[in-house]
Amino acid sequence: MEPQKLIIPFIFLFFIPSSSSLFTPIDNYLLSCGSHNNDSLYNRLFIGDSTNQGSTFLLADNSISLTNQNPSPNLPTLYHTARIFTSMGRYRFMMNKNGTHLVRFHFSPFKSQRFDLKSANFSVLVDGKLVLSYFKPSSGIVLKEFILKVDSNSLEIVFRHEGNSGFGFVNAVEVFTAPEDFIIDYGTRLVGPSGVEEYKNLSSNVLETIHRINVGGVKLTPFNDTLWRTWIPDEEFLIFKDAAKAAVSTHTPNYQKGGATREIAPENVYMTAQEMNRDHSILASQFNITWKFPVAPGGVRYLVRLHFSDIVSPALNMLYFDVYINGYSAYKDVDLSSLTFHMLASPVYVDFVADSDDSGVIQISVGPSDLSSPMRMNAILNGAEIMKLVNITDSRVEPRKKRLAVLVGSIVGGIVVLLLVIAAFLLAVKCCRKKKPKLRTVESVGWTPLCMFGGSSHSRMSEGTGYPSPGSYGYLGLKIPFADIQSATNNFDRSLIIGSGGFGMVYKGVLESNVKVAVKRGMPGSRQGLPEFHTEITILSKIRHCHLVSLVGYCEENSEMILVYEYVEKGPLKKHLYGSSGFPPLSWKQRLEICIGAARGLHYLHTGFAQGIIHRDIKSTNILLDENYVAKVADFGLSRSGPCINETHVSTGVKGSFGYLDPEYFRKQQLTDKSDVYSFGVVLFEVLCARPAVDPQLDRGQVNLAEWALEWQKKDMLEHIIDPRLVGEIKENSMKKFGETAEKCLAEYGVDRPTMGDVLWNLEYILQLQESGQPREPYGDSSAHEAVNVTTTCIPGNPSSNIRTEGDYDDYYSGINSSEVFSQLMTNEGR
Repeated sequence: MEPQKLIIPFIFLFFIPSSSSLFTPIDNYLLSCGSHNNDSLYNRLFIGDSTNQGSTFLLADNSISLTNQNPSPNLPTLYHTARIFTSMGRYRFMMNKNGTHLVRFHFSPFKSQRFDLKSANFSVLVDGKLVLSYFKPSSGIVLKEFILKVDSNSLEIVFRHEGNSGFGFVNAVEVFTAPEDFIIDYGTRLVGPSGVEEYKNLSSNVLETIHRINVGGVKLTPFNDTLWRTWIPDEEFLIFKDAAKAAVSTHTPNYQKGGATREIAPENVYMTAQEMNRDHSILASQFNITWKFPVAPGGVRYLVRLHFSDIVSPALNMLYFDVYINGYSAYKDVDLSSLTFHMLASPVYVDFVADSDDSGVIQISVGPSDLSSPMRMNAILNGAEIMKLVNITDSRVEPRKKRLAVLVGSIVGGIVVLLLVIAAFLLAVKCCRKKKPKLRTVESVGWTPLCMFGGSSHSRMSEGTGYPSPGSYGYLGLKIPFADIQSATNNFDRSLIIGSGGFGMVYKGVLESNVKVAVKRGMPGSRQGLPEFHTEITILSKIRHCHLVSLVGYCEENSEMILVYEYVEKGPLKKHLYGSSGFPPLSWKQRLEICIGAARGLHYLHTGFAQGIIHRDIKSTNILLDENYVAKVADFGLSRSGPCINETHVSTGVKGSFGYLDPEYFRKQQLTDKSDVYSFGVVLFEVLCARPAVDPQLDRGQVNLAEWALEWQKKDMLEHIIDPRLVGEIKENSMKKFGETAEKCLAEYGVDRPTMGDVLWNLEYILQLQESGQPREPYGDSSAHEAVNVTTTCIPGNPSSNIRTEGDYDDYYSGINSSEVFSQLMTNEGR
């Protein structure tokens, strides 16, 4: 769109009538500091703190009211006066409602005969928390905004001079209640080198607003914002301007319950955006849209709130894109159609937490996730807010009771630590006296080889132990020269990228033998490092199964970490469920067969070896589909060997994906194969409902798929939440049994969950119910079931051979229905 064509829409947006009156805070204190009169700013009345009404909030004894005798003609009257604090000064506000509040300070330094406000140097504390330290306001008007949670019936603001300046000052103060759910404690994504995790208790932090950006639009003043905020354009932060194109809508947003509200961001923010500049096809395929925002350097933590509204698509299910923060994958396959209740131009926002780098930058990028379809090669961003997390408590102003509590806590804590040290010493002495100590498998900082793959079942590596090379474990035959991988991927051509994850980019390639492969290339600072790299090689070089992705080889040359897999044509199950890859909707029978295939692969992992293997990261993105929709479990970077003989679990640090993680494993840090069963239960409901495991944009009760689906299952009303494309297709007894199976997988305690063998049998049974409508004879006790040899690999031959041709599986499947074979094994007739 040409700049000239944007003028009319922008003028229209700028003059949309103010909707500020729609929000009325319960607590709403506006003070004009140092003033004997009331002042107005953006149609808001600020009460002079020197008036009878305003003086009730001022607790300073030695403060001074100062007036600017030569104000600029264009300077609002609110900044003609200031309150000067020559000693510690306080304002106190009584709170009518606890919860999140906004606190703003207005500073506009001027010079008088006695004071030059530019020389002030002071700190500000809100509710005992140091929000401004050694602050020196510059020229012009400076607005500092903080968001914090108030848990008492009063809020105290303290101004304290620092150094030799002798005073602090402020021109105006705002304290008012934030809207409901303005800051929520669930759904926030912590993004960094370790991947994406849940960030909890966000509301317990004090947030300082650093940037508030109207992406693709013009500056918005408080007249156009229900919370009286200013939004500035994004142009100065946009890195490669030719990669982006401004988009504008003249239609007001479709605000929906559970999505963003006008208080989260005004209409004008959601009516403009930057999208991929597809007028230049080369740019669209090679560049994301990237913004860089200056912040404090050195790993300071920030809340990044991104705003989205699909104003660019002609229809639903046309826009799928990825979000990156500081170069790390923050949100894969964003599908605004599913996030917004299948409605275009419906505003939503997503919260992320990330750390600044050493150069003092927060970098935000959006780019297309579906590179196979030019029609879907797009990405957008409507708005961005960056807020610093402030968690500094200043001990010099803590209440006496709080200081006493800290002192007592320190003493008690010291005693507890001393007792623990003594107990640990006595325990160590006792253990040393035992002749045959009982050892447990414990997660090491180093890479612990899986027990069945050559390592001792009792061996552990210390923190100083280096990572062993795969070559030392006999994997040299799988090494592929880096030059061959470069050739197979056309020197890592970006047009061959088929996906990306915490480890790095995944490229489609063809080896010299004409074998299609997927090449996963590690990147510096990735979530999965050297231990996960070696773990995948260790596992995949020793197992072979038609429902597990095969490893073709690996490369460690030139400090590279590259894994080469068989190419799985149709990609992750997730994309087929959400329609992000252009494939037709999966039928119920197809979904059952996919679940059965994945269950077979997991059952083989759990029972095919003496100790078994626990995958630890089962989710819909790690179940791949080949050209025949055969499911293959992938990504073994987090896998662990199961507990050794006479042990019930593996004690290990918690790893996995948010939304799929076994809550018992999370609480106890005790890993069993039942943790995989729980994750698979989430996948079962995901297959049935076609919605993400976690969706922070939904109502509180719907955010977590497992909890939400279980509620409907227990009410025997599961048909109300299934994928609309399955309505009328699923037979009643098939759905009933499917819901019961998923419910059992999601049992709170692992001991109450079925084995993967039990789940597999039930899924076969459910498929038979769907196809025939007639239930077969119930299958007997699990002990008898475990005796059946169902862990044999699907492909005959030497399991240590990993290079396969494309025809390996075709030969196996010719003329044989694997579901029928397994059904014969599992029924009484088969036994």
